[in-house]
Amino acid sequence: MTNIIENNKVSFATIKENIIEKFEKKTSAPLVEAMLNYKKNPMTGFHIPGHNRGLGVLPEFSSLIGLDVLSIDTTDEFDNLGTLHPATGAIEKAQILASQAFGARKTYFVTGGSTIANLALAFAFTSPFDEVLIGRNCHRSVLTGLIISGAKVNWVIPKKLNDWAIFGNIEASDVEEKLKNNRNIKLVWITSPTYEGVVSDIKGIAEVCKHYKVALIVDEAHGCLWNFNSKLPKTALELGADAVVHSFHKTGGAMTQSSMLHISKNSKFEDEKITHALKLLHTTSPSLLLLASLDAARANLQSQSGKKMLDGAIQNALYFRDEAKSINKLHVFEDKNLDITKIFLKMEGLSGVELEYILEHDYKIEVESASDEGILILSNIGNTREEFEYLINCFREISKKEYPKKELNNKIMPLIDPEIVMNLREAYFAPKEYINKNDAIGRISSEVVALCPPGISILLPGEIIKKEHLPYLFSYEKIEVIRE
Repeated sequence: MTNIIENNKVSFATIKENIIEKFEKKTSAPLVEAMLNYKKNPMTGFHIPGHNRGLGVLPEFSSLIGLDVLSIDTTDEFDNLGTLHPATGAIEKAQILASQAFGARKTYFVTGGSTIANLALAFAFTSPFDEVLIGRNCHRSVLTGLIISGAKVNWVIPKKLNDWAIFGNIEASDVEEKLKNNRNIKLVWITSPTYEGVVSDIKGIAEVCKHYKVALIVDEAHGCLWNFNSKLPKTALELGADAVVHSFHKTGGAMTQSSMLHISKNSKFEDEKITHALKLLHTTSPSLLLLASLDAARANLQSQSGKKMLDGAIQNALYFRDEAKSINKLHVFEDKNLDITKIFLKMEGLSGVELEYILEHDYKIEVESASDEGILILSNIGNTREEFEYLINCFREISKKEYPKKELNNKIMPLIDPEIVMNLREAYFAPKEYINKNDAIGRISSEVVALCPPGISILLPGEIIKKEHLPYLFSYEKIEVIRE
C-alpha cells in the first residue's frame, strides 16, 4: 500500500510538472515572438535605423551592449512587427493581452515613461481653465501636462509624516470636502502608492468621485506588480479608477522608459481622445526593444517562474523587515496601508544622505534614493536572498560604528503647503527674470522646481516663494521668477 502511495506521489508530481511546463509554453508574448522571428530571418535593410543591425556603430559601444541587442533595434515601420499608432500586428496583440491581464478596457504601451502617459492624460481630458484636484505629492509630469492644457490646479494635501519627512496617504474625506466646496472640479488625480509605498484609500476616493460625477486618474507608477500577487495591495483599476498609469520599467521588469496606460472598463474617458493625445505626444519612431520589453514583462509576471520571482521579492522584504527589528539604531517605516516591497528606513545619528554615501562607498551598495531622514530600498523581482542577507549584515556593522557628524543644509523632500496666485500656464509663459534665490522670497516662481527622484514639486509656476523653500534650493544660485 505504501508503495502505491509513493508511486502515485511520483505520478502526481510528474503530471503537475507537465502541466506547469505546458502553461509556461502557453504564456504568450506575441511581440517577443515576432522579434525573435525578425532576428532569425534578417533582411538587407536600406532604412532607419542607420546603424543597420549594429554594423554602423562605434566598436566599443557594440562590445558594450552586444550585437544581439543592436540586431533587433528597430522601429515600428518595418518587418511586419506592427505599428504603435494605430496599434496593429504583434504590438496590438501584446496590448490586448496586457489589457486582459489587468482587467482594463484598453491598455496602451508607452515608450517615453509614465511622463508621456501623464502628459497625454492631461492633454486629452483637461482644457484651459478646467479645475483639477491633484495630490501635492504628484510627479512633475502631471503638472507639466496641465501647463500644456492650461487647466487650473486645486491641491489636496496628503497626510504629512513629519517624523519621516515624507508624504503619507490621501484621505477620501479630504477629497470629498474639496469636491463638496468646489463643484467646478471635473477631475481628481491621485498618486498612490507614494514613492515610499504608502497606499491611499482608492476605493473610498473612487466612490466619492462617482458620487460627485467626476473622473479619477491614479498615478500608480510604483504599483505595477500588485495585480500579480494577492499579498500586495489591490490595483486602482480594480477599485474604481477611470485611468491608471504603471511605470513597468520601475519594478515590473521592463526596460527603462517603458510604461503602460490603462483605461478601465467603466471609465468615463473616451478611448479616442487618449489615442489621439498619445499619437501627438509620442515619438514617431518608437523603439521595438522597449515595446517588446513591456510584452515580455507582462508575460513573465503571468508565468509560473515570474510568480516565483514576485513571491521571492515579497519574502525578501518580509525577511529584511523582520531581521531589521534586532538591529540597534535601525528603524524601518511601517504603515497599515503599505506596499511592503518598498522599504524606507533610517539610522539614528545619520541623515539619509550620509547613510546612502556609507553604503555606496564602504559596501558597494546602491539604494533607490536618499531623503532628509532616510533611504529607500526596493525589494525587486531581480533581487536574491543572498543580496538581502548581505544588506542586513552591512546594517549590523554600520549600527555598531560611530561616524563623524556632518552639518547638512540640503533638503530633499518638501512638505510645504503652496500659496498659488497665478494659473500654471499663465505663470509659465509670463515675462520672467533670473534673480538670486535669497532675493526671491515673496516673488512668484515661473519655473518647475522638482528633484528627481522622486520628482515631487518644491515650487511650481504661479506659486509664492517662501523662506521655507530656500533649504530645498541648495543646488540653485538663481531662480526664475515672474518679472515685476
